[in-house]
Amino acid sequence: MNPGAVILLATLLHGVNCFYIPGVQPSEYKQEDPINVKAVKMTSVKTQIPYDYYSLPFCVPEKIHYRSENLGEVLRGDRIANTLYTLKTKTDIKCEIVCPEMKIPAAESTLLAQRIQQDYNVHMLVDNLPAATKFVRVDKPSVAQYEHGYKLGVPGKEALLNNHLAMVIRYHKSANDPSLIRIVGFEVQPLSVGNGQLTPSGNTCGFKNTDMKSIKPQVIVPGKENVVLYSYSVRWTESTLGWASRWDTYLSSRDGQVHWFSIINSLTIVLFLSGIVAIILVRTLRRDIARYNKLDDEDMEDAIEETGWKLVHGDVFRPPGNIKLLSALIATGVQLLAMFVITLLLALMGMLSPASRGALMSAAIFLFAFMGMFGGYMGGRLYRTLKGDNWKDTGVLCALLYPGIVGACGFLLNLFLWYKESSAAIPFTTMLALLAVWLCISLPLVVGGFFFGFRKQPYDHPVRTNQIPRQVPEQVWYMTREVSILLAGILPFCAVFIELFFILTAIWENRFYYMFGFLFLVFLILVIVCSEITIVKVYFMLCGENYHWWWRSWMLSASSAIYIFLYSILYFSSKLSIAGFVPTLLYFTYSILMCATYALLTGAIGFFASYWFVSSIYSAVKID
Repeated sequence: MNPGAVILLATLLHGVNCFYIPGVQPSEYKQEDPINVKAVKMTSVKTQIPYDYYSLPFCVPEKIHYRSENLGEVLRGDRIANTLYTLKTKTDIKCEIVCPEMKIPAAESTLLAQRIQQDYNVHMLVDNLPAATKFVRVDKPSVAQYEHGYKLGVPGKEALLNNHLAMVIRYHKSANDPSLIRIVGFEVQPLSVGNGQLTPSGNTCGFKNTDMKSIKPQVIVPGKENVVLYSYSVRWTESTLGWASRWDTYLSSRDGQVHWFSIINSLTIVLFLSGIVAIILVRTLRRDIARYNKLDDEDMEDAIEETGWKLVHGDVFRPPGNIKLLSALIATGVQLLAMFVITLLLALMGMLSPASRGALMSAAIFLFAFMGMFGGYMGGRLYRTLKGDNWKDTGVLCALLYPGIVGACGFLLNLFLWYKESSAAIPFTTMLALLAVWLCISLPLVVGGFFFGFRKQPYDHPVRTNQIPRQVPEQVWYMTREVSILLAGILPFCAVFIELFFILTAIWENRFYYMFGFLFLVFLILVIVCSEITIVKVYFMLCGENYHWWWRSWMLSASSAIYIFLYSILYFSSKLSIAGFVPTLLYFTYSILMCATYALLTGAIGFFASYWFVSSIYSAVKID
């Protein structure tokens, strides 16, 4: 095996555990240093609608300070704010009251009980490390698992509020100075403690009953005033875990072995099938081309009648219909492809760390805007090749088509999120910023790139196009447009559906996705499979004397998006417990947008693979 390939593979797999930008220094604390506990948001897998921490009746500081956020954090619904939970380095707290007893009005009690029944999780930060709840699996008691955040309460016949937080801070001593420590873990074990179960003494408190199982819980009665006392405890524990590995707790996969086996098995099958397809195709084409080039002029006509792909040489490069829309789709696909590749490479190099919340989304948005120059250039040159003459309208269409649809859908969803008072509702100023990025960066770059591409010489074609189009004979049933498109999407879907499951799990079940090394390998396989399947289908089309391959090549490669959408429906019905109109609308709108993005990206891959293939085979044979 090529040593270079081995090194590349090892580098990609190592990228799975790359998280931190080189040069970032950890925060170090000395004894009694104050440490801030920050609130992020509340989320639920049942509603998919995040809320601000202070949208519920918690203990509120005199002044709430919201930390400046990046674009990705705003779009994720993160609203990082200070809290009244105060920690001191390496100082245990047995029991401390957050604030005096709160009388929660009836309306807020109803809202609080509703959020508990909806199974909301509360997310907090200490030293930029998210809170996690530790639990033990029934089937594997020796294996500890961690859930992102902690439960707001216990749903059931009665809504039980978790008003006492038992915090466990794990630290590691600094190698340079043992008197300094670095925080490597933040665990929260929530507990519901009812009225009268604590004995307050100033800011401190104590449990009346040392048997925690016999403590009466804090019941929130909807529609009535409830009295709640918020408290917390802190325990500092030294850990052998290094600072660079502190995210392993959050990134450990619950089905690690299944994930590895499924990914490798899927890639092996797809590579094997792709190799067979490529070998058959190359051998068949080589035999045809060698036979054509050896024939005399007298025998050429008989050979042409025997097989059909050379017979349509005078029509194979005939421009298709609606070249304006085709150029816009290809330009957008190239723009998305360039954005995805660069974003994935940055993630592989550790520059889009999970510790930098929103960095991945922010990078994707700005890279999409700046990659408009390349997409516009490819679209403009293709439009020129297809004998288009209205470059201005087509260039504007390239710049407005995809962002306009995504923006319109986002604005519609934002109206529902505003109505729900969700933290995911995009503020007006952020909407103006996104609009400025689109109109001031993306649109000029796309139109400018389209102009320069249109001014370039069109792509050279090896054969001339006849003036009179040839009639396409009737096709066999499996080569009809609908059937061939549906069949072509199966294999690319098989290449990605395992990884798709983990991506959907990370998005909709509030987990971190970090397997960028595997994602990169799956993407490479997807490119190969889309290219080969489209080439094979186009070759069979030409053999059937059907030269309308321009649009078909895009549809063949993009058709796996149909199966991805069907899989998202299956995932919604079998894996999620989403209820309500707005959460369902959010899920399916985002799913449709993701499938459309995937179709544009893979459609461009299949189109250019087919274009290269058709140009290559017709330039390899003698044409009179």
